[in-house]
Amino acid sequence: MTWGEFAALLSGISPETPLGQTVRIRSERDPKRIAAFTPAQRRIYDAWAGRGITMVTDEAAYQAAMASIEQMFRRMGGADSGR
Repeated sequence: MTWGEFAALLSGISPETPLGQTVRIRSERDPKRIAAFTPAQRRIYDAWAGRGITMVTDEAAYQAAMASIEQMFRRMGGADSGR
């Protein structure tokens, strides 16, 4: 199946289906609507919004992460390519 076929099928999913409801909850951006979520909806929203987020509490790990980010930006700017 091509991406276009998949996207067309996915766009046709009704918001009343469990998948449609999950997508609606995950994509909500209105703070008033988010505040009115049920506990179950809030769990779905929080799990999606918090994916991949971790807190760095170790100072050495923080410094290493910042050095890595700095190095990434230098490479993007061509600083490490010998220009």
